[in-house]
Amino acid sequence: MDSKKPPAADDGHPAPPQAFRVSLETQPLEGVADAQSGNLSWRTLISADRTPSAELTVGVADFPPHGRLNLHRHEPAEFYYGLSGEGTVTANGRPLKIAKGIAVFIPGNTEHGVEAGDAGLSILYGFARHAFRDVVYHYTPIEPAPP
Repeated sequence: MDSKKPPAADDGHPAPPQAFRVSLETQPLEGVADAQSGNLSWRTLISADRTPSAELTVGVADFPPHGRLNLHRHEPAEFYYGLSGEGTVTANGRPLKIAKGIAVFIPGNTEHGVEAGDAGLSILYGFARHAFRDVVYHYTPIEPAPP
């Protein structure tokens, strides 16, 4: 079964989770014009408001060369897994290298951001949350550059 919005059960509640498959290329591109988050884009693969799933949200984020995800925090813990390229995840001021085959764990409510390297970066990310909309991002104000 391919991914699609979960059908409602006869009582109006969402149907229980079920096995499914989803293709990255068929998911809508998000974040392109979202200057608050940075200059990255992402595609959500698993999210209960879009797929017949529960308790897990997973997607792929792509960064252009030197692209970034601005510093932010959110309540749930998150993981990143490097798919291609390389970059730096900064968590509570601590730089952590990420590249293909490297996973990074970010505890809940930890201020963190990402900066891609020269070749850009692609990462798999995930939260133990029912849907992506359940993750509330709180961005750190960006200090203006000195004159």
